[in-house]
Amino acid sequence: MSDDEAAAEDGRPGIGPRADAPVAATRSDSAVAGDAGTSREIVGPRPGDPASVRLDVWLWSVRQAKTRSAATADCRGGHVRLNGAPVKASQAVRLGDEVRVRRPGIEHVLVVRRLLAKRVGAPVARTAYEDLTPPPPPQMLARPPRRDQGSGRPTKKERRELDHLLGREADGR
Repeated sequence: MSDDEAAAEDGRPGIGPRADAPVAATRSDSAVAGDAGTSREIVGPRPGDPASVRLDVWLWSVRQAKTRSAATADCRGGHVRLNGAPVKASQAVRLGDEVRVRRPGIEHVLVVRRLLAKRVGAPVARTAYEDLTPPPPPQMLARPPRRDQGSGRPTKKERRELDHLLGREADGR
């Protein structure tokens, strides 16, 4: 047994696995996700793909942020979570990690399927993650009611209908 293997068994930090050690190409994620009967395959690292990537770089490369600076600002502002925990932009992302990105009105849930260090086209970027975002509630899809421009103040009847639609009390409080 080498010193590195002994250190790994003891929990001590070591150099890590050998570069020529075999790497598992796929694993089933169905038990973790709780999906009965369906399995999501995690594509192993492709030739030229890194083992891990900074979170802000990955968000930028899969087109979840327009710039890397915007991805960093989202992380700094607490809008990004990695496996349920708030993270810094320099956190390493690995295959199978769950990334949650909060946007106004919706939280995007993404599972990392491929690590990208450079920005790629939209079709390739969509293959790098699995989008598990739940559909938005119907209230978010409906447009808010608008009055025609120049029609003046709402009448008492229109105001009551508007209050009822918005769920306000009838007496205006």
